[in-house]
Amino acid sequence: MNPTISVDDETLGRARALARQRGVSLQDLLRRMLASLVGSRTANGTAGTAGTADELMGLLKTAGNSAGAPIARRDAYEGRV
Repeated sequence: MNPTISVDDETLGRARALARQRGVSLQDLLRRMLASLVGSRTANGTAGTAGTADELMGLLKTAGNSAGAPIARRDAYEGRV
């Protein structure tokens, strides 16, 4: 599954920096944090750490600019392709 999320630029920049710092892709960082948050196992079968769940929750607390309105996938990519 490939979900699409809306993230403000500041949060996205901080998440990218964290991924770079850890030597992983942003996608891998988010996958690991989400797995840790829900108590699942990571792709390699190891359990995630509680710290990564806290980091994800911190990233999620930063408000985006959608004012809570859902954003259609086509609108999210408009002008980027």
